Amino acid sequence: MTSDPNSLSARELARRIKSREMRATTVIRQMLDRVARVNPAINAIVQDCADDAMQEAELLDARIEAGDAVGPLAGVPVTIKVISDQAGYATTNGTTLASDLIATQDSPFLRNMRSKGAIVIGRTNTPAFSYRWFTSNKVHGTTLNPHNPALTPGGSSGGAGAATSAGLGHIGHGTDIAGSVRYPAYACGIQGLRPTHGRIPMFNQTGGDRPIGAQLMAVSGPLARRVDDLRLGLEGMAGYSPDDPWSVPMPLRGPDFAKRVALVTHPGGIDTDPRILADLERAAEIFRAAGWTVETPEIPEIREAVDLQIDLWLSDDHEAKLKAARAEDDPGAIALLEHYADRAAAIDKDTFSKLFLRRSALIRDWRAFLEDYPVVLMPVSAELPFRKDEDLEGPATLTRLWNAQLPQIAIPLLGLPAISICSGVENNMPSGVQLVAAPWREDICLTAGEVLEQGFGLPQMTM
Repeated sequence: MTSDPNSLSARELARRIKSREMRATTVIRQMLDRVARVNPAINAIVQDCADDAMQEAELLDARIEAGDAVGPLAGVPVTIKVISDQAGYATTNGTTLASDLIATQDSPFLRNMRSKGAIVIGRTNTPAFSYRWFTSNKVHGTTLNPHNPALTPGGSSGGAGAATSAGLGHIGHGTDIAGSVRYPAYACGIQGLRPTHGRIPMFNQTGGDRPIGAQLMAVSGPLARRVDDLRLGLEGMAGYSPDDPWSVPMPLRGPDFAKRVALVTHPGGIDTDPRILADLERAAEIFRAAGWTVETPEIPEIREAVDLQIDLWLSDDHEAKLKAARAEDDPGAIALLEHYADRAAAIDKDTFSKLFLRRSALIRDWRAFLEDYPVVLMPVSAELPFRKDEDLEGPATLTRLWNAQLPQIAIPLLGLPAISICSGVENNMPSGVQLVAAPWREDICLTAGEVLEQGFGLPQMTM
């Protein structure tokens, strides 16, 4: 019987710990030792939770020895993004401005995870203010992609993506307002799930209530090396909380659905990279071989959804955002916000109101489409993972990158769940595809994702 926790799924690991075939203290000690060996090369975990993790593991073992019932995540090592409150740790959001902002209580999703037995082994990096698809900042430094240090690990949950890819925790917590779970999963060669807005409760006592864009579109979600670990991570994070006014107690499984896939290779007219096109065709063949129907219908408008997302997120209180970025003196945040400054200045109250009206129409069109096609298969990005800090190369490059990310950016505006599935790593370059489903149908994303995972193969742990 293997003694390496990383050789086991999160579900199997929890089962063995609960049955006393393995001890939580041994598992967590092994994982912390791996963090000590591996993390210095990639800087994914930037806040050390080792002492607390060992104490929690000892308490869990004692409870199991006493015959107490423990949860489905019993002893599973997880990481938490530094954007979220964890009692006793700074919720930095990758900034020096918040480096001393110590949380006194856990965010509700973390309370949910801990109540089910998960053990936090470390907190992961994010770009300053969590704005970029690249992960570096002044307070925690730069996170490197475990497959290739010349590539971005993604962002804003780049630390979670890199840590999970390198075997530093079975489940990584991330957040996603414009692809920040799905893109790190894609760039680091693992799996990542963006749930429906309201599925996983979010609230930081340190920061108070969020601005409009974040309230409408930002979610927490899991990253993992297996789709079933995503499923277990979702089960662990989800659950109603009165702390979050958007929290909804929806069941995790919906009714049976038609196994029908809409294949979309160039959503919004993007120029999809040939390798990604090949990945999409491979995915389509995997679905067909599994008995699913794959068709190529016209999808509802998607490019406009990107414009609306940007306006609702970045234009809201833009001057304050830019002032904070300049105070932090973060080049990535400044470049992004200055790039959209003129556009933000042009949006008045009447325009902002019209954004909501148009958003409703787009959501209605997409919900109707997903009645006929329960799964949409499309790129995560038009391009393979970007070079490290490529967004600092000037406005033209930044415009190209945002256009490439259209398939990610549109989804939060439309209020849909989506999953990024790794299609493989070639020449140290990961790739993958994205699956989109109707609201509250993460179960469809996960079921379809497992079909592709079986066809593509399990992502391999790096380092």
